[in-house]
Amino acid sequence: MSANGSPSGKQPTATYDSAFLRACRREPVPHTPVWFMRQAGRSLPEYRKVREGVGMLDSCMRPDLVTEITLQPVRRHGVDAAIFFSDIVVPLKAIGVDLDIKPGVGPVVQHPIRTRADLAQLRDLTPEDVPYVTEAIGLLTAELGATPLIGFAGAPFTLASYLVEGGPSRTYENAKAMMYGDPELWADLLDRLAEVTSAFLKVQIEAGASAVQLFDSWAGALAPVDYRRSVLPASAKVFRAVESYGVPRIHFGVGTGELLGLMGEAGADVVGVDWRVPLDEAARRVGPGKALQGNLDPTVLFASRAAVEAKTREVLDSAASLEGHVFNLGHGVMPSTDPDALTRLVEYVHTQTAH
Repeated sequence: MSANGSPSGKQPTATYDSAFLRACRREPVPHTPVWFMRQAGRSLPEYRKVREGVGMLDSCMRPDLVTEITLQPVRRHGVDAAIFFSDIVVPLKAIGVDLDIKPGVGPVVQHPIRTRADLAQLRDLTPEDVPYVTEAIGLLTAELGATPLIGFAGAPFTLASYLVEGGPSRTYENAKAMMYGDPELWADLLDRLAEVTSAFLKVQIEAGASAVQLFDSWAGALAPVDYRRSVLPASAKVFRAVESYGVPRIHFGVGTGELLGLMGEAGADVVGVDWRVPLDEAARRVGPGKALQGNLDPTVLFASRAAVEAKTREVLDSAASLEGHVFNLGHGVMPSTDPDALTRLVEYVHTQTAH
């Protein structure tokens, strides 16, 4: 049975009628649901306290910590969904890729993938590789009750970029050089990553995640023609792999205004929109049959309460004609954000949209 109810007619779980899952399915909602990317993280003092002295990857592999960190923003902000605390490189680490997350830098790969021989680093992922994920989600769903849990993974393009570059990049010259110069190797790399990503999402859904989000954080670096030819097939493979579970599939990238239609075409049920494109225009680009997620600029939260409410009202007005809308920021919560501003924002959206 799927985590949010099954197309085969089995009894749905407690989360099925939640505002979040109803919005993802483009059904009527009691209020616009809200959650925030990076809602569990450095903006919360309670997060910094439990993470003290614990490395990022280690914290992702400890079910007790994952559970506590995932629950923190649900308790504090009253958001309509929890997002599983992890990192996009966790499945790569789990299959033996030599990498670490360095503070202030991000993921650093010891042996970047530059040749066909380097693909040997990427074996299949099995549930036995990530027992801590299954355990943590079991603990979480027991605690969350009717609040849905969103599982997630990094999209093949973004993972490939880290693996080829060896770490974060502003220009992606090595990744793009492979994409343009050795398209067969590139396609094989993304296809293998699609297999790993699909397996990682399946573990999360089978453990109890009610929805999944595919983060293609770096896809905004691509022209539409290159995305269609060199990236979309792998992302589509991931969405197809989890389609039979019947859980909503969300697709998000930053700077992807020119790619919104293609990202929907890849197979998402919900397309995440950053703050650069108003939601009514995003809906035009994506086309019918998809819900949208977004899209308040995260920096607005540093302004006055009146300014936050005014900009939030703009987002809600822009979303008024959407088939389904999940309120979120246009990117992740910034570390220095006042947590109280997030709590007030949830309350404001709920109040303004209640009916």
